[in-house]
Amino acid sequence: MDIVLAFLFGIGIGLVLHYALPGRDSRGVALLPAVGAVAGGAVWLALTWAGLTTDNPLLWVLSILAAVVVTVPVGVVLSRVRATHDAREKSRLKIG
Repeated sequence: MDIVLAFLFGIGIGLVLHYALPGRDSRGVALLPAVGAVAGGAVWLALTWAGLTTDNPLLWVLSILAAVVVTVPVGVVLSRVRATHDAREKSRLKIG
């Protein structure tokens, strides 16, 4: 059941990063929380399979850190790709 906490921490981190990173108008509000939840939950799962227990703080730190390390580049890259694609599409359609 503790994996739910890893998912919730990932969701919270993703939500904070959605509002902290530039370009939030080009992403859905649920995208980065979902990425954070998947990253945190996947690391939690892998580390528990590797033998770490919930008493080990390394499990908590690494699952939270993974959510940050994965979510930040995903948010930055997706915003950049979306802006480039939108500009190219406007040019192609001769809009604005």
